[in-house]
Amino acid sequence: MAAANTAAAAAAATPSPAAPAPAVQVPRGQVDLVDFIDWTGVECLNQDSSHNIANALKQGYRDDEGLYLASDSDEQLLIYIPFMQVVKLHSALFKGPEEEGPKTVKLFSNKEHMGFSNVNDYPPSDSLELSSNHLVENKPVTLKYVKFQNVRSLTIFIEDNQSGSDVSKIQKIALYGTIVDTTNMKDLKKIEEH
Repeated sequence: MAAANTAAAAAAATPSPAAPAPAVQVPRGQVDLVDFIDWTGVECLNQDSSHNIANALKQGYRDDEGLYLASDSDEQLLIYIPFMQVVKLHSALFKGPEEEGPKTVKLFSNKEHMGFSNVNDYPPSDSLELSSNHLVENKPVTLKYVKFQNVRSLTIFIEDNQSGSDVSKIQKIALYGTIVDTTNMKDLKKIEEH
C-alpha cells in the first residue's frame, strides 16, 4: 500500500513532456455554443473556397493551427450563424494571425439576409476593435450582454484586418453563452374538451 502511494506521488511529481498552448478560459456559467449552431444554415460571403468558414468555426477544425478561414477578393467577410434554439450570447473569441487577423468586427443579432450592400444600413448590436494581442491570447471578449438576450442568429461582419492587407484570416471563432429555456411547440399535446 505504501509502495503504491509512493509510486502515485512520484508519477504526480513527474513533469509532463510538453505543455500545450494555454486553454481557453470559458467565462463562468457560460458554455461553448458550437453544439447549438444550425450547420445547414451557416453562410460566409467572400470566403476563399479552399479556406472556408468550417475551418474557423467547427469543433476540431478550429483548434488546428494549420486551418483557417480566409477572405477572397478583399479583406471583408460576412458570416451568418443560425442557432438551433434561442441563446444568450455572452462573449466571443477571435483568433488569428497578428497581421491578417480581424480588427473591426461588427456583430448583429437576429439580422437575416444581410449582404455587403446593406450591412452598413443597420446599427450593429455590438462593435469590437480587436488588437493583435486579442488575436493571440486565446481570451474571449465580453459583449454587450443586454443586446444578445434572445439570439436566434448572429451575423458577424469582419470589416478590416490588422495590417490593412487584402486578405483577412481567422483561425478560430468561438461563441460563449447559455441556451434560453423555451417551449418547443411541437412537444405540446392538444387537450381535448369533453
